[in-house]
Parts: sequence; C-alpha cells; structure tokens
Amino acid sequence: MTELKGERTPGEEFGVSLVRDDFFFRLQRKVGLIPPVGLGLGRRVVFWSLVAWLPMVLWAALTGRAVPGGSGESLFEHFGINVRCLVAMPLFILAEGIAHQLTVSLLPYFVRSGIVREADRPRMREILESAIRLRNTSLPWVAIIVIVLAWSGVSTVVEDAHELVWAVQGEGVTRHLGFGGWWFLYVARPAYLLLLLAWLWRVILYFVLFRRISKLNLALVPTHPDRVGGLGFLDRFAAGFSPVVLGLSAVISSFWAHQVLYHGVSLQSLRMPMVAFLVLVLVVFLAPLIVFVKPLSVARKQALLEYGMLVAKHGRLVKSRWILSEEVDDEGLLSAPEIGPVADTLALYEAVQKMRLLPVGKASIAAIALPAVLPLLGVLSIRIPLSSILQGLLKAVM
Repeated sequence: MTELKGERTPGEEFGVSLVRDDFFFRLQRKVGLIPPVGLGLGRRVVFWSLVAWLPMVLWAALTGRAVPGGSGESLFEHFGINVRCLVAMPLFILAEGIAHQLTVSLLPYFVRSGIVREADRPRMREILESAIRLRNTSLPWVAIIVIVLAWSGVSTVVEDAHELVWAVQGEGVTRHLGFGGWWFLYVARPAYLLLLLAWLWRVILYFVLFRRISKLNLALVPTHPDRVGGLGFLDRFAAGFSPVVLGLSAVISSFWAHQVLYHGVSLQSLRMPMVAFLVLVLVVFLAPLIVFVKPLSVARKQALLEYGMLVAKHGRLVKSRWILSEEVDDEGLLSAPEIGPVADTLALYEAVQKMRLLPVGKASIAAIALPAVLPLLGVLSIRIPLSSILQGLLKAVM
C-alpha cells in the first residue's frame, strides 16, 4: 500500500487514515467535491447542507410555510429538520478532518513507544494494510445505501405525519405532501442518514483495527504512570467522534425541544430517554477501546506476580541485612538505583495494582459525554433556568 511507503521518521509510516480514500471519499473526489490534495471540508459542508436544506426552505417560503404565523405549523418550528441540515451534517463532515489527523498522528505511537515490538512490526504493517483494504472496499457502502433507500421507502408508506405537517397541502381527500415534504423524505433525511451511517461504519473500522493490534504480543509497561501500560495515548482517539456525537445529540434534542414547546411533553418523561441516549453514545463510540481489556488484564495479572516476587525478595534481603545482621548474597538488588529503597519497591507494586483494564480516561469520557450533554441542557433550559441546571451539576460534581 502506498500509504505505508516512503521515507519517513521511525514509526511515521504506520500513520494511516481510516477516513481518507474510502469509497465515498473517492466518489466525492470524482465529482469535484474533494480536491486532488486535501479533504475539501469547507466545500463539502456548503454543498451538502445547501442541497439538503435550501430547496425545502425556498418552497416553504414561497408557499408561506417557512416561518411561524400562518394557519399551521411552519418549517422553522420543526427544529429537527433544520438542525439535521445546518448543524449535524456539517459536523459529520468536519469530524472527518479531526479523525484523519488523530489517526495519522497517533497510530505510529504503537511503534514509537515500543508497545509493538520490533519483531512484530511486519505484522503491524500487515494489519494496517488489511485495514486500508477494508476501508477502501465498496461493499459496506453498498449496504449503507441499501439501508438508506429502504428507510426512505418505508418512510413513504409510514411517514412521520407530525414532522411533515408543515409540508401538507390540501384538505380532506386532496391532502398530499408538497415538494418540500418529498425533498425532505428523499434528499435531506437520506443525506443525513448516509453521513451518520458512514460514521457508524468507521467506528466498526476502528474496532476491527484495534482488535487486531490487541492480539499482538504487546510490550505493555504495567508500572507506566498513565496506568494503562503505556496505552494512554489512546485516550485522545475519542476526540475524533466528538463532532459526530454533538451533531447526533443536536438532532435528537431539537426533536425533544419541539415536543416540549409545542406539544406539552414534560421534561420528566424525557429523563430516561436522555440517560439512555448518553449511555448508548458512550458505549458505541468508546467500544473500539474495549478490545484492549484482555491484553491489559493479562499484563496486570502477570505483573502482580512478578513485582510481588520482586518486593518479597527485596524485603527478605532488607530483613536479613538490617534486622538479622546477616550477610546477603544479592547485594546488587539492594543497591540497584532503578529499584531504590523499600518505599520505591512498594510504589512499583502499588502502581501495578492501580493499573486500569480499559484505556479510557477522563479525556475519552469527556470527548463523548460533553458534546452529548450540551444540546440536552438546551432542552432542559426550556422549562428550567440554565443557571439552576448548572448549579445542580456543580453540586453533583463537587
């Protein structure tokens, strides 16, 4: 693979992207949405957002259905439709740039840090080449398109009458969807769903890649100060999903906000759905890191035995020399500067005991939880002052 070739610094050749050059990326490049160099994020944000949203709002404006004040509900009162096109879709596209940079810069750390042993570098290269082939294959995208088309077909038969009420024309037997409603069903919502499913596929790609890496004979360091054997750099990968989570949460929150404002839905009834959503996004977008539980668990168990024996041996030598005033055979262990006094040997063992089995820290959790919670706070602030919400959160945290 060309991505793994060339003159680079040690380990840099292992920095591949799971976003660039996939099937959908190549298709957009062929039609000119992505330039020969770069990701074309700006032009894609403008294109996808305007194609999805502008025809609907123009039709709604021409028919008097864009803004509140008419005889029925307006397009702008249905926040979810506008948020899909103007917030979520741009965030899904911009997330590609963040994920690309993170993957290219952080994957080489497996090699640079020595976690992937010298002998396993050829196997690491094979794993990355396999991930590139999987990224480039068209089959998952065919499945995504089939799902999008199937959902659009189902929506035509069992459409959400409430979300499309602004686009209904006529009365009685002559009631029918106008152009804006059909555009939403067959262009705007499918485009949003396509970009969302693309990110779910990329989560699977990360999961497959990390799972294969986790099966290598990783040189984990149980006493590493990051408390995850040297895998602490993985804590930054979740940031690539932050814009995706923010966009998804914004769409769901905007739907709930409409229900609260215009249909009398109580915030109490939304409590469990909000909690369920928060748990779901944490599980889904942190799932790729779960694969490292097994190697971390094995390393911790082995290290507890090994460092336990070291502490015991060191303690026996200290007792023999300073308590029993006996000659010791292993003077080197007592005087080794890298081990130090009894307190230092105990600190080594305690470091192993505190080793976590999941390379998920505060940064990972915050990268997913914060963008998920922020739009939800907007929904809650409809009925509860935002200052009261923030005070409650601070009390819970403190």
